[in-house]
Amino acid sequence: MRTPRLAGLGLATMATVALAVAGCGDNTAATPSSSGAPAPHTSVTGSADPTAAAKLSVAAEQLGDTSFTLTATSGPGFKLTASIDPPGGKGTAQLTASGPNAEINIKTLLIGQDLYAQVPGITKAGTWTHVDGSRLPAGVNIGLKPGQIDPVSTADLLKNTTDVKATSDTSYSGSLDLSKAAGLAGLGQVTVAASDAPVQNVPFTATLDPQGRLSTLTVELPQSEPLQVTYANYGKPITVTAPAASEITEAPDSFYSSLGS
Repeated sequence: MRTPRLAGLGLATMATVALAVAGCGDNTAATPSSSGAPAPHTSVTGSADPTAAAKLSVAAEQLGDTSFTLTATSGPGFKLTASIDPPGGKGTAQLTASGPNAEINIKTLLIGQDLYAQVPGITKAGTWTHVDGSRLPAGVNIGLKPGQIDPVSTADLLKNTTDVKATSDTSYSGSLDLSKAAGLAGLGQVTVAASDAPVQNVPFTATLDPQGRLSTLTVELPQSEPLQVTYANYGKPITVTAPAASEITEAPDSFYSSLGS
């Protein structure tokens, strides 16, 4: 296992680091649910347990129907915390990525289609950068993103599962095909292509709470630390306030070009 390292504070490097935890994805194959979240459809093959797969599918679908918080980590150098209200189309997130040479902290808040961020090297102290979500390249997400409010893209990840089995009343295991899930949860085509480890059967485990909602998700990422996600505080009200007009500046063209747009 290895932990991704930071080479510096360049925006392109920052984006690469951020993608390791903050979900991204080409959701063209996903069908939006009434809440705006992709409707999960867990595939069942081989010796999979259809009942277990169905329970995971329902649990993932609930993420689009209520507010919740999540914490995602991948080794000691990556942490993403978020408070998310999919029905209300709002949320806040903070991503911290650290390595031997630098540490990057990115804050984002989303209200409808308006995405605001505090990005090192871009945002002046005490202000927010307004980001045009439509200009973000496919597969880039700096924490939150209009139309993709779950930064881990949980429903999309669980759409690409196989061999799901129950290991207890509330615990499940199976495999993810990252060649199909490329672009989800920070796993771009480059990540998959660069890995010399098998990507068709990447192990994952998940647990549900007593109400049948997702509690934890762990994905054994090839050649990296596991992606570990915890979900909590279902239904808790989330307050997101837009910055004052005097605190907002528009993201410069260089911001998008540095991300590959």
